[in-house]
Amino acid sequence: MPDLALVPRSEFDRARADVADTDLRLLVLADMCRANALTAVKRAGSGHLGSSFSAMDLVAFLLFEELNTAELGWEHPDRDIVFSSKGHDVPGTYAALHALGVFPDERLLLLRRLGGLDGHPDIGVPGIEANSGSLGMGVSKGRGMAWAKRRLGRGGRVVVIVGDGELQEGQNYEGLQGAAHDRLSGLTVVVDRNELQSDRPTEEILALGDLEAKLRAFGWHVLTCDGHDPAALRDAFAAMRSVDDRPHALVAHTIKGRGVSFMEHPAALEAGGGTYRWHAGAPGDDDFAAAHAEIVDRVNERLAGLGLTPLTLEPVPALEPQSVGSLEGEPVSGVGQPAPRPRVTDEYVAEAYGAALLDLVQRDERIVVLDADLASDCRVRGVELSVPDRFVETGIAEQDMVSMAGGLARQGLLPVVNSFASFLASRANEQIYNNASEGSRIVYALHYAGLIPAGPGKSHQSLRDISLLGALPNMDVVQPVNAEETRLLLEWAVVDAPANVAIRLAIGPSPRRIELPDGYRPTPGRAVELVGGDAALVVSYGPVMTHEALLAAESLRADGIRVAVASMPWLNRVDQGWLAETAARFAEIVVVEDHAPVGGLGDALRRALAGVELDRAPRVTVVGVEGWPACGTPAEALRAHGLDGASLAARIGALLA
Repeated sequence: MPDLALVPRSEFDRARADVADTDLRLLVLADMCRANALTAVKRAGSGHLGSSFSAMDLVAFLLFEELNTAELGWEHPDRDIVFSSKGHDVPGTYAALHALGVFPDERLLLLRRLGGLDGHPDIGVPGIEANSGSLGMGVSKGRGMAWAKRRLGRGGRVVVIVGDGELQEGQNYEGLQGAAHDRLSGLTVVVDRNELQSDRPTEEILALGDLEAKLRAFGWHVLTCDGHDPAALRDAFAAMRSVDDRPHALVAHTIKGRGVSFMEHPAALEAGGGTYRWHAGAPGDDDFAAAHAEIVDRVNERLAGLGLTPLTLEPVPALEPQSVGSLEGEPVSGVGQPAPRPRVTDEYVAEAYGAALLDLVQRDERIVVLDADLASDCRVRGVELSVPDRFVETGIAEQDMVSMAGGLARQGLLPVVNSFASFLASRANEQIYNNASEGSRIVYALHYAGLIPAGPGKSHQSLRDISLLGALPNMDVVQPVNAEETRLLLEWAVVDAPANVAIRLAIGPSPRRIELPDGYRPTPGRAVELVGGDAALVVSYGPVMTHEALLAAESLRADGIRVAVASMPWLNRVDQGWLAETAARFAEIVVVEDHAPVGGLGDALRRALAGVELDRAPRVTVVGVEGWPACGTPAEALRAHGLDGASLAARIGALLA
């Protein structure tokens, strides 16, 4: 990693004191924040730069000039409130809050690390007013804050920054309509109109059309300006003060990646062959050095033009190496950017899914693949490019996507629906329930399932989806342990499954190559034993937790304790014959969940055991992700929840003792 450096708060204080021109001062401060956000993301190994940079001038204008928040403090009841609904711009917001002295250098440098700053906004961080990352909620949340301020007689405005792609979510329009009905003049929505989503133009994904006309039709006072021009932003907010009978919307035209020439749209889109590379993920060493130098050089040039000395940067200490488990770094570079190649010879589960799905689409004319603006992350871009007539891009609109899939299924097609597990299983849960009640067949691919990767934070860690979907009477919930099982389970879901199937998929590489027996074929409700033993049976699923279970077994074996490890891909279906055979062999069964301990595989096993006649039923102990999931590296998050191999070995050993 190249040498990293931070712009210290003293330099922000100097810029505020010595740069007299207001507009130039804001541009300099925004660039200094860009430099620090870039350093924090590089050090973390992942994060969102494109969106941070597009919104950076907006955030700088609001926090350093327009709003009273910094002056009154983040606890004052009459303070102005600003928060991001999209959340992808949070590294830039963190940099601005750091510049204002809200938290110290050390915390900024713990972006996406345990005890540091979450990868998406979380109110546990001082200065963050609302949790986000799951899109489309901010307008409604801002409406509630503005309504409460008016009801309680409190001063201060509420400003919500939304992404233009985010406006594909239907809840936004419910909030827009309600706020206009309530005549909430204290509410302002600023649209970061950078015209790019995770990796494609907004107009290609799902065109917004005449956005200003749409917002006016909902009864809002609408303005438009250059979102990188402090004077234009100042004029727009001044104009809002003269309108006090309705909420305000500002469409701020911005450039994604603003401030780094090779990250800026449209040049970066052209360089990527039509795909934007810089939505998420840390840049490589050379790109980081070039980007950082470009930003710092521009700041120094402006300072020199005023007769001021260049920036003094503070070296950033290297991260301590991670030594817990074998997951040493973030297994995926970030939402919207393809993950790095695996560190082992096994394929990604996600890569295997994409290849197997394309093969099935080419063989079966019934299959239609649906995506919610995550084609790269969900590995379905191959279908989009190779079989475009059977690929539907719905944009960021999971509820619409799932109900559309229901309509396709009613006409005899076989939809395969793709999104992140945390969004698909929860936001569209009622729509999935409705589809299931019609008895038609749909395959739901729930990507990014489980605790890891943990850097993006709790909005993206799906730990409730098994319980949300497993209760449906005609839904099988499965999770493959490796690439081979991914292909087999997907083919089963498409060809043989009698009803709906939800496939949980890990998004990163397998920590190890997990071998299945020669000739293995998944049999509904039955686990496959990977390691023999007689002291206890450890049952898990998916590549991450099965790997940790195997590590625990290896550690215990070194102490003379032989525990068996089984991989159970069927998360809400248990074969009674298999269970009877297994339960008769073991006095202890430990279930390691990549899920909350409630509503997952462990509960399914306990229910099934009640129907098995045994002389002595084994004790079933379930360990899973207790409470809110930890944000950090994989090793940090696993250790925090006692789910890394070493912690599991200690827990199982204590149980057996």
